Amino acid sequence: MLSIMLQAANGAAEGSGRGGIMSFLPFILIIVILWFLMIMPQRKRQKETKKMLETLQPKDKVVTIGGIIATVQKVKNDIVVLGLGKDVQMEVRKSAIASKLGDEPKKDTETKK
Repeated sequence: MLSIMLQAANGAAEGSGRGGIMSFLPFILIIVILWFLMIMPQRKRQKETKKMLETLQPKDKVVTIGGIIATVQKVKNDIVVLGLGKDVQMEVRKSAIASKLGDEPKKDTETKK
């Protein structure tokens, strides 16, 4: 990859007769590959998380980013009141909720022979 970049830089410096866009083609390809491998999946995850946080309702079981499993008692604007047990409640920000239990895709635990 480094050799491609060096060749592109040498070709641009020497004016090898190629168009200016051809010398930047490797850089453009790298950016496009990074976009499809890194940025698009991250945006998809962010949209799914935002949708999950917007649809939180009382009695949903959730897991916080700290690993606490609790039941949603109330949902305010940006605050969620979680019930941890009998008469134990905790307020957290919505951004501290990692996932809802029961929303994860089911994994096939059986092995096929």
